[in-house]
Amino acid sequence: MKLTTVTQITLDGVMQGNGATSDDRRNGFERGGWGRGAGADETRSFITQTYQRADAFLFGRRTYELFAGTWGSIDEMRAHPIGVALHESPKYVASTTLSAPRWEDTTVLRADLAAAIGELKARPGGELQVHGSGALTRWLLENDLVDEMTLIVIPVILGQGARLFPENGPDLALDLVESRVDAKGVTIQVHRPAGRPRYAMA
Repeated sequence: MKLTTVTQITLDGVMQGNGATSDDRRNGFERGGWGRGAGADETRSFITQTYQRADAFLFGRRTYELFAGTWGSIDEMRAHPIGVALHESPKYVASTTLSAPRWEDTTVLRADLAAAIGELKARPGGELQVHGSGALTRWLLENDLVDEMTLIVIPVILGQGARLFPENGPDLALDLVESRVDAKGVTIQVHRPAGRPRYAMA
């Protein structure tokens, strides 16, 4: 399976609290809900179709618990095509502390995460998707486990909140596979990791 990360971010790289205004208030974050209603119809369709083509999902614990409490629990959300796709596919959680996952068809990956993910990727199938899960996404990129990265960039600057990429971290070159912009200015960028960047000599 191809491992794909899918992340909604702002122009200044923030990924925290894109959904409900109260879903993530860590470190005094007060500007949640910036992603709700941001995209045009074609972007919402793209996101739905992305979930529908997944063969399995991989989450960090925080995102898993947020999804389990919404897409996995609220009847209206469970009936949505995204909820149906999540319900019908295997779900994997990278966590050393989660002991009793409440969402059916969930497997917790505790020890030797790189080996466990390598085994998942070696299985037949199309796509193993990671949605949100910032810490996990950063770790996957650092360990060269990401095959494709989709960034859904919302045209807003928050000025606070957890960012997808750290201020100091590993460098990574990307090949652009696809790019589109909708009527509301939301950009979808699909990239494939391409080793380290080249830098101009001094």
